[in-house]
Amino acid sequence: MSAYIARRVLLMIPTLLGILFVSFVVVQFAPGGPVERVIAQLSGADTGGTSRISGGGDFAQRAPGQLGAGADAINSKYRGAQGLDPDFIKKLEVQFGFDKPAPERFALMVWNFARFDFGKSYFRDVSVIQLIKEKLPVSISLGIWLTLITYLISIPLGIRKAVKDGSRFDTWTSAVIIIGFAIPGFLFAILLIILFAGGSFFNLFPLRGLTSDGWSQFPWYWKIIDYFWHLTLPLISMGLSAFATMTLLTKNSFLDEIRKQYVMTARAKGCSENQVLYGHIFRNAMLIVIAGFPGAFIHAFFSGSLLIETIFSLDGLGLLSFESVLNRDYPVVFGTLYIFSLVGLVVNLISDLTYMWIDPRIDFEAREV
Repeated sequence: MSAYIARRVLLMIPTLLGILFVSFVVVQFAPGGPVERVIAQLSGADTGGTSRISGGGDFAQRAPGQLGAGADAINSKYRGAQGLDPDFIKKLEVQFGFDKPAPERFALMVWNFARFDFGKSYFRDVSVIQLIKEKLPVSISLGIWLTLITYLISIPLGIRKAVKDGSRFDTWTSAVIIIGFAIPGFLFAILLIILFAGGSFFNLFPLRGLTSDGWSQFPWYWKIIDYFWHLTLPLISMGLSAFATMTLLTKNSFLDEIRKQYVMTARAKGCSENQVLYGHIFRNAMLIVIAGFPGAFIHAFFSGSLLIETIFSLDGLGLLSFESVLNRDYPVVFGTLYIFSLVGLVVNLISDLTYMWIDPRIDFEAREV
């Protein structure tokens, strides 16, 4: 066991390096950059996501008229830099680290990331770790409750569908599940807003944030009610595909076990259907479902729908990553990518170990990694 874990941990190092390297190379060829963003801000030509940045650092606070002239030497490198002092552009490059060649920047980034030093955001004057901590409450809320609700509904429904395979109940529930899976989450979110969040019909649910104004002053029981009141529509919107996937996975897993010889033997010995189902089938059928719990939780935790977060004004990690890419805030982009990738690799290892814990017959150590 220890040798298997050690091999998997060692394999994480080249995997992380490969992810960072490919992403770094892609960024080098992507048009625009933080320097261009600041130039666009100062020249009044910024119309994208950068226009939402509150402050562009010390240099971005200077008005274009205070920067002098004579930028002919930099016009060919930075479009829209007319009228800006070349020395100012050089200071920007130093501030963002672009005065160094790309290989040196990549090596420095890897060294810092190995020590979990992700630096500070280019435009927010706060560390990457602090930014992630600020967004965690939203992602934790969505991840935990989405995973728990999905399992609590999907597992009993999947077992029932397996037992009633081919019945009318199985047919109409499958139709509902397939329709739900086919509907994009963001479109269903818009429909829910129109119906229940003051769009055109009812105004039963809030549309912004995780809590209401003055939440800290509420009694404890009302805080809980208000919290789940805000989460209801986002969780319903995000849970469609996860609900369908988990239900069908549970059903198919139980069907595979129901058709095996040991089930027929248990019935021949006079065991009741409940004894057969929960005393013999359940543990084997739930192996793949339970072992996949860590991965399902992390998937819901880190990959909450960007569109859902935007529609319901939930400022989580998904929205942070998207805006960082849009604004070329590279420390945040690479910091979140590194953390997400590392957590994903660790969770994959935990999932494999969970398989071995649930069913000792599984031995990954005897296999090649």
